[in-house]
Amino acid sequence: MKIEIWSDFVCPFCYIGKRKLEKALAQFPQKEKVKIEFKSYQLDPNSPPYTGQDFYENMAAKFGSVEQSKQMTAGIAEQAKLEGLDFYFDTMKPTNTLDAHRLAKFAETHGKGDEITEMLLYANFTESKDVGNDETHAENADDVNLNKEEALTALQDKQAYAEEVHADIEEAKQLGITGVPYFIFNRKYVLSGAQPTEVFAQALDKVWEEEKPNTTFENLAPTDESDAACGDDGCAIPDQKK
Repeated sequence: MKIEIWSDFVCPFCYIGKRKLEKALAQFPQKEKVKIEFKSYQLDPNSPPYTGQDFYENMAAKFGSVEQSKQMTAGIAEQAKLEGLDFYFDTMKPTNTLDAHRLAKFAETHGKGDEITEMLLYANFTESKDVGNDETHAENADDVNLNKEEALTALQDKQAYAEEVHADIEEAKQLGITGVPYFIFNRKYVLSGAQPTEVFAQALDKVWEEEKPNTTFENLAPTDESDAACGDDGCAIPDQKK
């Protein structure tokens, strides 16, 4: 089973949804046969690098006021806490995530895509680090046993892995994805948003039941006919008079 997940590193529900899916997978008997692929998505591709602006002030431009932003994020932080996540919006650093996505693509080529995705989400929401910053990228690369010099060299080339990131974003447009997180199961079923863990569990069961290899067969031969077949003990000759 393959699950493709479109997400962004500054999307709180992407982190919450990731945890809920992981909880469902933990109790899924066939979890070892599930492949996860993270896809790039930018909620605001025009967002500038971190400028030192307060997170709530940045959000106020979209939600009307600093107070409204604080109320909204307080509710999100409570939901995150239920999943064992600590979100610190007070010190969060709004930034552009293009380079973070390019780092994730670099990590994928070294088999570390899942690990770097977790590290970048944790860095943004819990550690209040600038996930658009090369220093953060170097630390995260080192934390997942990637060569940080190689990672930084790749990121300094602004064309490196950019095509892969933009391909994911373009694919999202073609699929009609307008928000994240967005989960596609075997290119057949979708879940949008940080659904409850039980919803993810039901989806896993449904997809597995439909897609698992068929090991039992329906015999279409008439039940009153003998087989015209050969085995280890010879051949069975059906009665030609019937």
